[in-house]
Amino acid sequence: MDHDDPAEALTELREKRLGLLEIVQAAAGSGLAVYTIWALLLQPGFRRVPLRLQVPYVGASARQVENVLSLLRGRPGKMVDLGSGDGRIVLAAHQCGLRPAMGYELNPWLVGLARLHAWRAGCSASVCYYRKDLWKVSLRDCHNVSVFLAPSVLQLLEDKLQAELPVGARVVSGRFPLPTWQPVAVVGEGTDRVWAYDVHGSGPTVSSCGVPIKAIPESSSTLVPRAPV
Repeated sequence: MDHDDPAEALTELREKRLGLLEIVQAAAGSGLAVYTIWALLLQPGFRRVPLRLQVPYVGASARQVENVLSLLRGRPGKMVDLGSGDGRIVLAAHQCGLRPAMGYELNPWLVGLARLHAWRAGCSASVCYYRKDLWKVSLRDCHNVSVFLAPSVLQLLEDKLQAELPVGARVVSGRFPLPTWQPVAVVGEGTDRVWAYDVHGSGPTVSSCGVPIKAIPESSSTLVPRAPV
């Protein structure tokens, strides 16, 4: 549409520029919001942890949680989640009968969120979340361990698990396998895949020469039977 009045055309142009400015402001605001969330959820506590041991939080999906439980359900003994985040795995473990169930998380905001979820589920007096560096947690009385950690720290985690876990303990690793241990079961596909490892009297089975093993097809996995409903 042609504009006969130059003043009217200038007004419309200014309005368009204002709209573009609003878009830029909205984008900047979104970036600030993302940074704020990152600072609250990922940063607290990291300053006290060496860079190579830092693991950013990424929540487990519902399928990942179920896959973890399928490899732990029915087992006796304490269950711990190392780097428990918002507590979803610990809460689900308690609800399916794995007790006691507890999580260790360094980020205070995530610990608070986990406790809130437990309270809303009516389990605040039954599950425990501790604000503690997972590398300083003793695992000597833990028989069921779940981890969703980055590949960069899994080799070091193997050393800790082998040194501290009792005979008969089971470790379930989500998203990434332990680099040198031989899994006894694998469940899921893609990013939902989880690996189970059992600790025997001589320690866990290790692949030859410490070379990472290939994933076991899900169809050949040895699974823990589900507890009766």
